[in-house]
Amino acid sequence: MADNDAPIRATDNDAAIARLSAVQKGYLVDPYIATLVPRAHLQQPRPPLINIGTYLRSRGIDDLLDAWFRLAGGRKVQIVSLGAGSDTRFWRLASGTHAEQLHKYIELDFAENTSRKAMSIRKSKVLSAALGSPDAVSVGGGGTTLRSPVYNLLPVDLRTPPVVSLEPLLASGDEPLLSPSLPTLLLFECVLAYMAPSASNALVQWFVDYFGSPGSSGLLGAVVYEMFKLGDAFGRVMLNNLKSRGVSLPGAEAYPDIASLSRRFLDLGFTAAQALTLREIRSRYVGPQELRRLSRLEMLDEVEELELVLDHYCHFVGRSDVWGLVTKDQVGSGDDDGDGFGP
Repeated sequence: MADNDAPIRATDNDAAIARLSAVQKGYLVDPYIATLVPRAHLQQPRPPLINIGTYLRSRGIDDLLDAWFRLAGGRKVQIVSLGAGSDTRFWRLASGTHAEQLHKYIELDFAENTSRKAMSIRKSKVLSAALGSPDAVSVGGGGTTLRSPVYNLLPVDLRTPPVVSLEPLLASGDEPLLSPSLPTLLLFECVLAYMAPSASNALVQWFVDYFGSPGSSGLLGAVVYEMFKLGDAFGRVMLNNLKSRGVSLPGAEAYPDIASLSRRFLDLGFTAAQALTLREIRSRYVGPQELRRLSRLEMLDEVEELELVLDHYCHFVGRSDVWGLVTKDQVGSGDDDGDGFGP
């Protein structure tokens, strides 16, 4: 039987190799990514255009998370990464200044992806050490599930109705894995476009309802990295390239412009939303000193093509009514060199 989801899962490997390349070229610092890339020492560097895009993708999200932790006022927080793939953000947070604030970090993805990641974690002394005492770490579900006091890796098809898929995993029992009383941030990195709007809306709505129910804190935020504007000439090229690999984007057509991305979350119960393209982030939020550093890493000839690509990806941040933690003026305010940036 054909595995129709295999091309989608393969996009995670592409993203991991792109991140490895950006690290090797000096754009980013990530001592963990090589552990999660098969045959990392044999991977070829990616072109400068991909390295810069990967840098902006990562720095934008990291900057938003950093601001969110600071503005949480010292409270314990939870992060749910949906479609996490080979992301290393948990380990970077666990070794950083916000480690003590992190109550739970939950990663959700296809069982094939969680199985591969769980195996890589168990084989790596560095990745395993961040989970705490070996006695407190358990692997189940035929190797697809990994649980520890803070980090939890769980298999789920996000297209399945949340009452069937998410509720038993996150919200069951007297002490659910995902506490409704703590500030919680959802991460969607290139996830929603791969889902039909009805399925992705149901997914977001489940979290809104869970944190809006009696006895909950209502403190819910979302950070999204997504491709969009795929109806213009360049966007159609992107779509055709993906289709040639067997990848479709059923969730992209309904949200063709940046305004529609924000409006979507407002319609689902968020009370504030803002989105910026990577091109806007690069021009408005990357400081001169950092731009000079980046320009010395590699020669970039395709500036116009770079701006076209960056104009078709965006960072989006939304919050619930009583969250009120991340604002445009506050993001990046902790950077002494003025290189912080974000929506």
